[in-house]
Parts: sequence; structure tokens; C-alpha cells
Amino acid sequence: MFSHITVGTRDLERAGRFYDAVLLPLGLKRRIVTPDGGPLALCWVTGQALLPRFYVYMPYDGEPATVGNGSMVAFLAPTQEAVSVAHAGGLAQGGTDEGAPGVRPHYGDGYFGAYLRDPDGNKVHIVHRGDLPL
Repeated sequence: MFSHITVGTRDLERAGRFYDAVLLPLGLKRRIVTPDGGPLALCWVTGQALLPRFYVYMPYDGEPATVGNGSMVAFLAPTQEAVSVAHAGGLAQGGTDEGAPGVRPHYGDGYFGAYLRDPDGNKVHIVHRGDLPL
């Protein structure tokens, strides 16, 4: 299990709008975080749980945020409809399509997913896994 995942951004406000549109339909909540001497950040968690966390940060070193080749963050959705809503919300907030919502049987029975990139170019996958209980 992971503690947290972090992606960088060049525009924290824009990233907040994008990730709210993608993550709120999946049941995540934005959590207020106070910088601890580090850069400004946004954070999302599942309900009242403190971990795991998903963060979007302005880079600590002050340099422009860049994406990793081959890097991707995948978020688990409770339903196929939530995948579609999150994908559409991300596109409406400046994301780009990398794969429309749909069945992907080559990944397993009941696998329904979508891909997009956030406005900074980070690759995001939203998946409902009908073969696994949430």
C-alpha cells in the first residue's frame, strides 16, 4: 500500500479545478493542507481516511513541473458511470483525451476505464474493476 502520490503542476488553481472534476465523482474529498515549509499543495483523500493521499504540488525546487515518460496515476471508480463522469469532468477542465471510457477486456473481466492527461501533461487513468470488490 502507498502513503501518497504526488504530481507537479505549473498552475495550482487550474490543477485544483481539473482534479476536483476528476476525483470528486470517485468519492475523494479535497483536504486542506498547510504547507510545512515546503511548496504550496492541494490534497485529496478518501472520506475521513488520512491515508492514502493524492497531492498536486508546485515543484519544491522552483523549476517548472514536468511529466514522467511512462508515469501514470490510476484512480479506482465505484461504477462505470463514475469513470465516464470523471473523464468528462477532466476534459471540461482542460484535460486531454488519451482513451475514451469503455470496456477493456484485455485487462480483465469487468474492466472499464478511461485515460486522460491533466493540463500539465500528467497521465491519469480512471478505472472501474467489476472483477474486484471495492
